[in-house]
Amino acid sequence: MITHIAPEGVAPATGYSHVVLGEGRLVAVSGQIALDERGEVVGVGDPAAQARQVFENLRRCLDAAGATFADVVKFTFFVTDVAFLPAVREARDAHVDTASPPASTAVQVAALFRPELLLEVEALAVLPTT
Repeated sequence: MITHIAPEGVAPATGYSHVVLGEGRLVAVSGQIALDERGEVVGVGDPAAQARQVFENLRRCLDAAGATFADVVKFTFFVTDVAFLPAVREARDAHVDTASPPASTAVQVAALFRPELLLEVEALAVLPTT
């Protein structure tokens, strides 16, 4: 079960939840990047194309664990330029309930492990205890 909490005295969140409470089994998905199944970079120089590939990779990883985006309680976004965040949010919003989005953190980094990569996203999900 997942519950979204708006803490009293904290400014309202826009596009994310401040607190998401989950009870069950934790699924940790390592940071996903814009590599296709052959290991080729998708969307060189195109943050929107990279974001779409990243979220497709996240979907595949969650599916492998028996989870969906509805089970995600937290995203962490690593971008090489905060100007890419609108593209990341658009890709994210195609997969999550925007009325009750996961908690999230966005960080601008100097670089990722390959220079043509613009963003990386990791996820935490909670599955019901069976």
